[in-house]
Amino acid sequence: MSPLSRRAILAAAGAFALRARAAGAPAVPASLDHILLGCPDLDKGIDFVERHLGVRAAFGGVHPGRGSRNALLSLGDRHYLEIIAPDPDQPRSADVRQLYRIEAPRLIEWAAHVDDMDALAQKLKAAGVEFGPPRDGSRQRPSGDTLRWKALSLRNDSDKLLPFFIEWSKDSVHPATDSPKGCRIERFELAAPKPDEVRAAARKLGLDVEVASASKPELRATLSGPKGKLSLPA
Repeated sequence: MSPLSRRAILAAAGAFALRARAAGAPAVPASLDHILLGCPDLDKGIDFVERHLGVRAAFGGVHPGRGSRNALLSLGDRHYLEIIAPDPDQPRSADVRQLYRIEAPRLIEWAAHVDDMDALAQKLKAAGVEFGPPRDGSRQRPSGDTLRWKALSLRNDSDKLLPFFIEWSKDSVHPATDSPKGCRIERFELAAPKPDEVRAAARKLGLDVEVASASKPELRATLSGPKGKLSLPA
């Protein structure tokens, strides 16, 4: 019998890796709503994404009292990219995420969608997970319509690796539906020095997300578009 070729060995290894992932978390969590790309300047953040993917994100609106504004790009069904930066028309003291401190575009947060925020709050309370009270959010879209949602943040989000949760108002169009299309998210995962601890926290929250081992906490994503791919961190 002839020995296996290098190509056959690599193909078998690739198939094994795919089976291993299939048995665990998916490449893109079903619970993922959107990822936030923090930037010091919105226009430069939009240019950065367009340069890599070939699609230009559309201005979304401002967040009054939170010191930020954003631009959006659809990443497929119920997934989108939010490019978020300081709003120059609001005082720096209002910038709750301290976006002005970011030197280059990077993933800073992600959101998981839920259909019933009250039910989630009851579930978290029963599980002993501490969280802040759900808060109402809104922003005016360029069309003049108001987009509304409820958001819930965890008291311990494991260095921003765990998401905040969002429930969109029933009368609001999901941003992935009417944001510029042509791009997709191919992979999303968390990375941490102690991945087992993050995996345990994710399971407790019912999140179907992959957790990798790394020297520092970070969010990782691979996006694809007409022009190519963008891996974050770049």
